Amino acid sequence: MTSTDLWLSPEALILASTSATRRLLVSAAGIPVETMDPAVDERAVETPLKAAGASPMDVAAALARAKALAVSHRLPGRLVLGGDQTLDCEGRSFSKPADREAAHRQLSALAGRTHHLHAAAALARDGRIVFETVSSAALTMRAMDAAFITRYLAAAGEAVTLSVGGYQLEGLGIHLFSTIVGDHFTILGLPLLSILPALRREAMLA
Repeated sequence: MTSTDLWLSPEALILASTSATRRLLVSAAGIPVETMDPAVDERAVETPLKAAGASPMDVAAALARAKALAVSHRLPGRLVLGGDQTLDCEGRSFSKPADREAAHRQLSALAGRTHHLHAAAALARDGRIVFETVSSAALTMRAMDAAFITRYLAAAGEAVTLSVGGYQLEGLGIHLFSTIVGDHFTILGLPLLSILPALRREAMLA
């Protein structure tokens, strides 16, 4: 079955993201996709929200909306999907680690604790949000000492700086966890189980 068997639109879905993982998730679902960098200053969006006491879920939703709208304004008539993911652990928010040392500090803080990933998505057309959703997952890391974290980071390489958690669960990151509650797509950063019905309502999918 090819993507055209399920995808009803003559035009591809626009993904407002440079994330290879998000693109792969969309295309693996049989959806033709084109990507565009939303060029959104994420810190400028989230800083006032955090200062006002917004939850990590609200921040993820705001960033997804901002990305979808930024690209939608550039491409009139096209359906644009924006997504974002935030992480919090016991009231503390985390961002993508800047380097291996930052990743070591982050994994040390998360070790032995349960953290939550919040994956948000927004669909926009002609500068208007037509759908949005946020889904969460709870992930418990096993207890880890500094020596193991150093060993893991050496094996994982620079990929640890590409995700908000400092790990790729679909790869070596699975070695960090004892318990996971949540769907695969939410954990990878795009809540497809909620997005697909929205695309059907937009008459884009069979």
